[in-house]
Amino acid sequence: MEKAATDVIRSHLQFALAAVLLTVTALFLQARGRSEVFPPRQPLSSLPHELANWVGTDITLPKDTLEILGPGDFLLRLYRYASPQNESPGNNPSRDVSAKAASANDRDVDLFVAYFPSQRAGDTIHSPRNCLPGAGWSPLESKRITISVPGRASFPANRYVIGKGVERQLVLYWYWAHDRGVASEYWAKFHLVADSIRMNRSDGALIRVTTPLKRGENANMADERLLSFAGQVVPILDNYIPR
Repeated sequence: MEKAATDVIRSHLQFALAAVLLTVTALFLQARGRSEVFPPRQPLSSLPHELANWVGTDITLPKDTLEILGPGDFLLRLYRYASPQNESPGNNPSRDVSAKAASANDRDVDLFVAYFPSQRAGDTIHSPRNCLPGAGWSPLESKRITISVPGRASFPANRYVIGKGVERQLVLYWYWAHDRGVASEYWAKFHLVADSIRMNRSDGALIRVTTPLKRGENANMADERLLSFAGQVVPILDNYIPR
């Protein structure tokens, strides 16, 4: 008797799940049939080359990389911290980036932004984890962190320490769409479907910041460097990745 009742409950749950999936699929297909909305935005190339004390230099993405990424707007830029002249580390405790985190020109940050205006044709965001082995890098540490920027909602991001030989780098990356940041690529895909239905939009972006770990450098200093830099980037994202 108990087994029969359990089977009935399981059958009802399976039916309910199938009904939900069919409904979501039908709504998604209906959304795909409508003309997609493309809000006005500025190209990523117009993102400021100077962010507080950081000065950026554009790096050209290889042709084969662009072919893998597919249609979209992409930016790869190296930012270098420029210490203000006549300023010693102890003279100004309110600097945008702490002297401990970035006080010399070898404290660089790579910014990579990949924006996809539409992901309906299968041109979806690629996870950076899939690219590491091909580039010779291996993940050594990984965890989730929270990025907090004044005036914005906090959001999760992926934190990786990667290695290639004796080289080490610290990487933070997250998915960004419609003023919302998530760390999980599965949640990003969930929101992609939901936003396609609700807003008739499928645009979204991947944001990655990377900095080298110098031999003997404390990883906490590199964390502070990347988080400070992210604090300069996040407030201006709406200009390039529409809400």
